[in-house]
Amino acid sequence: MSPAAPLPATPQGTIVVLGGGHDAPLLAQLARLLPTPTAPLEVLTTATAHDPARTHAAYAAELSTLGYSHVNHLLIDEAHPADAPATLARLRAASLLLLTGGDQERLTDFLLGTEFLNVLRQRCQHDAGFVLAGTSAGAAALGTQMLVGGRGWRSLLAGGIDVLPGLDLLPGLLIDQHFVERARFPRLFHAVLAYPHLLGLGLNEETGLVFRPGRPPEVFGDETVVLVDGSQLSARHYEGLPPGQPVGGQGFQVSLLVAGDTFAVSSEQMSFVIASNAKQSH
Repeated sequence: MSPAAPLPATPQGTIVVLGGGHDAPLLAQLARLLPTPTAPLEVLTTATAHDPARTHAAYAAELSTLGYSHVNHLLIDEAHPADAPATLARLRAASLLLLTGGDQERLTDFLLGTEFLNVLRQRCQHDAGFVLAGTSAGAAALGTQMLVGGRGWRSLLAGGIDVLPGLDLLPGLLIDQHFVERARFPRLFHAVLAYPHLLGLGLNEETGLVFRPGRPPEVFGDETVVLVDGSQLSARHYEGLPPGQPVGGQGFQVSLLVAGDTFAVSSEQMSFVIASNAKQSH
């Protein structure tokens, strides 16, 4: 693996994430971002263990209705290594890499420590014409850490969640998906309690965020994005607890964002400022 080049302060590529569900809002957003209908698009189905060819075909059909005909299936799995020369060449030529849903652990299992991930990181940092998109598991894998387990009320007990390193393509973030639909508030609160230096994002279905160069992240879609900020916690009932004991914390900052809302994150304090498009009620 070649050493990573120095990174600019502001990434030049665009990253789009969706909380899962129907992908129409994501594809519409991508259609506004991609340069031309002839742009080479790659659908990476690594997270989709069951019938990935069918998943690719579905995306190709939907993107073709938007005018995009060059929608290729990029395979990285047990039989197709990430660092195969042809695979790296396709990544370097792509205008879009779309990460499908499924199991986010498959993405980190196959991509962490690879030249593929190094090239992908460089394209996100340096290439103003490149777009990276992820839906469901494909979104969850992009943060510094990723949630891979935790259900219901048990998520608020010590040992009740599983968090693993993510791809770190969106540094400082911890992303959960299908958020309200699968009652994942408890596990995101627990994860932020464990990693208070990370900003927790709960993406509801058909809803997401677009990270453009030089602009604050902006919400799009039909529902809400939940922000959970633990940088100002005044108390943590967490360290050293035996499994099964309840965790707790005081001082969480929580916001509900809707389409058009933006937020700015301080790299030092991980505090956020909301710019809302919502009308004020009187």
